[in-house]
Amino acid sequence: MLSELRHCFEGAVPSVVATCAPDGTPNVAYLSQVHYVDAAHVALTFQFFNTTRKNILVNPRAVAQVIDPVSAAHYRLQLEYLRTETDGPLFENMKAKLAGIASHTGMSKVFRLQGSDVYRVLDIECVFGESSGQAAPRQPLLPGLRACLAGLAGCTDLAALFDATLQGLERHCEVRHAMLLMHDAVRERLYTVASRGYPQSGVGSEIRIGEGIVGVAARERTPIRIGYTAQEYLYSRAVREGFEKSADGDALETEIPFPGLAESGSQLAVPITLGTRLLGVLYVESPQERRFTYEDEDALAVLAGQLALSIELLAHSAEQHEDGAVAAVPPPAVQGAPVIVKHFAADHSVFIDNDYLIKGVAGAIFWKLVRDYIDAGRSEFSNRELRLDPALKLPDISDNLEARLILLQRRLAERCAFLAIEKTGRGRFRLNVGRPLQLADVPGH
Repeated sequence: MLSELRHCFEGAVPSVVATCAPDGTPNVAYLSQVHYVDAAHVALTFQFFNTTRKNILVNPRAVAQVIDPVSAAHYRLQLEYLRTETDGPLFENMKAKLAGIASHTGMSKVFRLQGSDVYRVLDIECVFGESSGQAAPRQPLLPGLRACLAGLAGCTDLAALFDATLQGLERHCEVRHAMLLMHDAVRERLYTVASRGYPQSGVGSEIRIGEGIVGVAARERTPIRIGYTAQEYLYSRAVREGFEKSADGDALETEIPFPGLAESGSQLAVPITLGTRLLGVLYVESPQERRFTYEDEDALAVLAGQLALSIELLAHSAEQHEDGAVAAVPPPAVQGAPVIVKHFAADHSVFIDNDYLIKGVAGAIFWKLVRDYIDAGRSEFSNRELRLDPALKLPDISDNLEARLILLQRRLAERCAFLAIEKTGRGRFRLNVGRPLQLADVPGH
């Protein structure tokens, strides 16, 4: 079965393809990549308009030879050319993998994917060695996946769900560098809500849809996996330098560094989707080359599917079935030097004593909370009232408000010891303030 040969398609040993011209002249060439599409199809890289390409356009039959990197068995695949794809999930997946192979071999300026040639597999023959169908021995994935899924089942809120996902990957699947990003559909961004294995959490860092392996996986709604370092898919992690000079002197750096590995040998990004709706992306990486296989990709796709259902269930529960209101009590007295909270209305970016905190929807929410705290002496809030507040102009119900609150809660925990959001029940939370606040609202940048 073709599915038993997937480890032959990882690029560890070069493959070859043989075609034939109309006059019967054979041609054999090396391939950059043979890609497993499904149980009946593979895709080959189309990079140059060479003899192979010319032959296949007039004679759609070809033979590819792939090699098992463990047993050294050689397999001959009888192929029939069907079509060429120049965009979409398959093309982007092969493009990312080719970028890794090119970077690894020093051929980045030469290897450029023009298309993905899709072939039907007509026959498979083992022509050399013993057919074992076994990849290199490693920890079985199914028990680890089962343990990860069991860990999700006991979560009662999104914060616990995010942490349980990343803890489970490390404990049961030996994945030590991972993060979860949620989708901001209005701004077409992904924002980090949880990470594991990095010196800085990077909570609040953003990636544009279509940017790097994470953004491409989100845009195409398909897993993207790279087995070698690929410079065009690595994320810059510039350090914030404080004030950025401008004409009015008020412009500040508002980018949170992305917490990726500086030298990532393997990357795997899996979209978290519910039907056609993108909820986020689960991203894992390793300094080790070829760390993640097709089996890892399958396992994380299953995990992402269950994660999507759990996210939707818990987010809906937090907004539609909130606990009863607790008795209102005056906020406790605060002490210490006053803190200046500055809000820029243009993008809802918030600074605390000129230290950047957050922006966007989470920034707008935080500004409402501190204004109500100052103007009305309130510290108790609910998800529902935030959703119904017309002044906030929140996205529709499909946008995950609970995830925004988790992002805000974690940014405060990292940046401000005297400000905290404390969950008081399902769909309810409290703003804890430890120092006097002075608010400054800036209409525009």
